[in-house]
Amino acid sequence: MPATDIKNLGAFVWSIAETLRGDFKQSEYGKVILPFVVLRRLDCILEETKSAVLDMASSLPDDMDDNARDTMLYGAVGKGIQVYNMSWFTFASLRGQDAKDIHKNMLDYVTKFSPNVRDIFLEKFLFTD
Repeated sequence: MPATDIKNLGAFVWSIAETLRGDFKQSEYGKVILPFVVLRRLDCILEETKSAVLDMASSLPDDMDDNARDTMLYGAVGKGIQVYNMSWFTFASLRGQDAKDIHKNMLDYVTKFSPNVRDIFLEKFLFTD
């Protein structure tokens, strides 16, 4: 990606801070913007294979070994991508929801990522805090 594209993308992402100004202190922008940029990027990467992953997940036995389950779900995503999400939600389906439902549904979305991604959001980004 050319350096000018990276700068433009970075400027766009940080321009979102203008929208957050009333709700968050400037020092808190990164705690909000970075996790949501990563979530949106993952959502875009997984979009094409969402139904294949959900179909595969529903066909696997409940007592299946976690490593075998992960391998099968990674295979459903394909292209060597080691990430999946078993939530029925996507960014598109979360957008425009009633405010009383968005917290519960966003947690469902984040906690149903593969363990390697879920840990990043829960332990590093402290998403549930």
